[in-house]
Amino acid sequence: MAKSILSLPILCLLLLLSFNSGGLLKLANGQGKTWCVAKPSSNDTALVSSINFACSQLGTLGFSCNLIQENGICYYPNTIINHASVVMNNYYQAFGRHIWDCDFGASALITVSDPSYGSCLYPSVL
Repeated sequence: MAKSILSLPILCLLLLLSFNSGGLLKLANGQGKTWCVAKPSSNDTALVSSINFACSQLGTLGFSCNLIQENGICYYPNTIINHASVVMNNYYQAFGRHIWDCDFGASALITVSDPSYGSCLYPSVL
């Protein structure tokens, strides 16, 4: 019993120390990697608008959205939510990984789980 009482303050201290100044919980391994993906509840119209916006802005930095076009490494699954997630994350990474870089009219969210699959790798820093 005494062991659990003594460990509670330590656990609370570790939890408090694990938050960074942005309010996001850092991963236990200290990597602190985050990704931006489309919210599953978002409608297709909002997601298409987000794809168009992100691709146009990424183009100003010399990035291409070819990876979500046919024959691109992130084309499959060929869904709007998948394509939106790929370009939302690239935008989020390219523009500084700020909370506001992953809003897209409230159609995106930040995750600490790597959404990469197969050969489609979601960068955690561009």
